[in-house]
Amino acid sequence: MSSQQFRNAMSKFATGITIVTSQFDEEIRGMTVNAFMSVSLDPKLITISVDHKTTFYENHKEIKRFGISVLREEQKDISMIFAKQSDKSFEDFSTLDGVPVINNALTTLACTVSQTVEAGDHLLVIAEVDDIQINDGKPILYFDSKYRTLNE
Repeated sequence: MSSQQFRNAMSKFATGITIVTSQFDEEIRGMTVNAFMSVSLDPKLITISVDHKTTFYENHKEIKRFGISVLREEQKDISMIFAKQSDKSFEDFSTLDGVPVINNALTTLACTVSQTVEAGDHLLVIAEVDDIQINDGKPILYFDSKYRTLNE
């Protein structure tokens, strides 16, 4: 199978969209991530998958804490900014337990890195959730390589 066939097959799995944020060299940095999942309830663990080409990967040994913001359907533009599909800048951050997160996201988590695992061309980052904030709204989804919304 080709890489494109594999990518097409994986696009058939609907995911939410998250922005992973960290502060490094006194600058807030972020990236769009849809490879995110909960791992454990005790302790409360999540994992994200980070491409080796990212700044997060380059600096992962120095990054001990990071934020995750689950985007709401009105925040598609934010996803595009952090996926580098838009040249707009973004500064609407707040903090949760001392880590930067996206203001008004559906859910935000403050996380501390627990362990990392190299997996092919990605790094799996397993982190303990230190704090969480939940807001009302509907998620933005990614399915079949397109942004989608829930229609109920």
